[in-house]
Amino acid sequence: MAATPQNPAASAPRRKVSRHRGEGQWAMGHHTPLNGNEQFKKDDDGLNVRTRIETIYSKRGFDSIDPNDLRGRMRWWGLYTQRKPGIDGGKTAILEPEELDDKYFMLRVRIDGGRLTTQQLRVIGEISQEFARGSADITDRQNIQLHWIRIEDVPEIWNRLEAVGLSTTEACGDCPRVVIGSPVAGIAEDEIIDGTWAIDEIQRRYIGSKEFSNLPRKFKSAISGSPLLDVVHEINDIAFVGVEHPEHGPGFDLWVGGGLSTNPKIGVRLGAWVPLDEVPDVWAGVIGIFRDYGYRRLRNRARLKFLVADWGPEKFRQVLQDEYLKRTLVDGPAPAEPTSRWRDHVGVHRQQDGNFYVGFAPRVGRVDGATLAKIADLAEAHGSGRVRTTVEQKMIILDVVEDQVESLVEALQALDLTAKPSSFRRGTMACTGIEYCKLAIVETKQRGSSLIDELERRLPDFDEPLTINLNGCPNACARIQVADIGLKGQLVLDDDGQQVEGYQVHLGGALGLEAGFGRKVRGLKVTSEELPDYVERVLKRFQAEREDGERFAAWAARAGEEALS
Repeated sequence: MAATPQNPAASAPRRKVSRHRGEGQWAMGHHTPLNGNEQFKKDDDGLNVRTRIETIYSKRGFDSIDPNDLRGRMRWWGLYTQRKPGIDGGKTAILEPEELDDKYFMLRVRIDGGRLTTQQLRVIGEISQEFARGSADITDRQNIQLHWIRIEDVPEIWNRLEAVGLSTTEACGDCPRVVIGSPVAGIAEDEIIDGTWAIDEIQRRYIGSKEFSNLPRKFKSAISGSPLLDVVHEINDIAFVGVEHPEHGPGFDLWVGGGLSTNPKIGVRLGAWVPLDEVPDVWAGVIGIFRDYGYRRLRNRARLKFLVADWGPEKFRQVLQDEYLKRTLVDGPAPAEPTSRWRDHVGVHRQQDGNFYVGFAPRVGRVDGATLAKIADLAEAHGSGRVRTTVEQKMIILDVVEDQVESLVEALQALDLTAKPSSFRRGTMACTGIEYCKLAIVETKQRGSSLIDELERRLPDFDEPLTINLNGCPNACARIQVADIGLKGQLVLDDDGQQVEGYQVHLGGALGLEAGFGRKVRGLKVTSEELPDYVERVLKRFQAEREDGERFAAWAARAGEEALS
């Protein structure tokens, strides 16, 4: 057909129509991989890479590692390549992965429920000193991360960890990550219900199993029976929150679909009450929905929160009951208001058995191998064989008899591990940052530590609960959107027009029954050098303008932009 004014398309080349098979949901029959991540997972399960690490890569060295294993499957065993030193934040989004990769790894030790014996803690400390240049960071998901790990040393590290009951299995990757839990489960006087059995049973049945080792993205879980609501349940893919049912007694309220990163969402209640002995089955049902119905086409829409947002809680609960549990869940109450504005268990607290636990605050989660070994020694010297990590990058020593408490607090203080921290020391967290992370744009750990010192010097009498969270990039590993002051790392212009490290500011975020995301003031960005001045200025305005008993988050929500700038 010839082209005419009436038919101009006749001579135009035909457009190729691009089609995809829905969102890549397995339950809809869409099993063809729609991106590279889905392809390498289909080619070989991430759990299988351990054999290659032990038999090939650890013997032949870094350069022998297949790229799909290096930047993909090795995560299933807690291994990420770390950032090559000397690459500034401006190059983070420009360079290819192989240009950012150093020939060393971050290794994440999985610590479900934050539970460690002193023997386990000492082994981690020894591994840190022998294989990781002394590095060790406590994460906000209760794990401990080591850096500078050589592939040649990984099998020996696994042997030592597993000899004391620890693991790196599925510490990273598109799989069920660590199950966080109340660090004082089974010992706190005010506990509603102890979720320890459920955490152990989930780990026994499902972690390391190929039933759930190929998910659309990572899956984050939380279980706590503490009235403090101490596991940030609102921002997990699944959370079981302790409640007292008026007819059935203590159990758990079920939440799904929380998560942060660049598209944050607060989890939603399904309105279901779950008894302790049913938690593992319900957990498996929810993660089964994610595996089968989760979106696998686009990585940035592959978290459970997007499916929950599209379906709504009513449909999600119905599918869970009809297709996975084959029974109806019991309706139940919402959690009560938290009993404290601090949820980190820092300080001295009585246990159910009459002994005490002592929570203390390292600086922004950063410790080192030698310090971990000293903490184990201190715990044992004061009669304890158990320690815990928290989701606030803190630690706890359990089972201290009353006449040993004061001595332990003094000994911790001598290690700069205070059990009586300022609000700034207690409430400041930081992600890994540009020192090791390939996604980061700015430095965080040292910046957070120096910020604590400056604020303690400038505002020595400030004693309000306050959270300051520093993140090196937009991915919100340090939960910037739900902090009183959240700082998202980015490059900004200083007064001389030079590009320097800085932060976009989020103000007034919160978790708890008034959970919500912080507000961003238009154009408000601060350089790293200006950060102490800015925070001091805002906190002084808060002190001057707040109403009686008003929280920082509430003040920030009503304050004018000028007061927040």
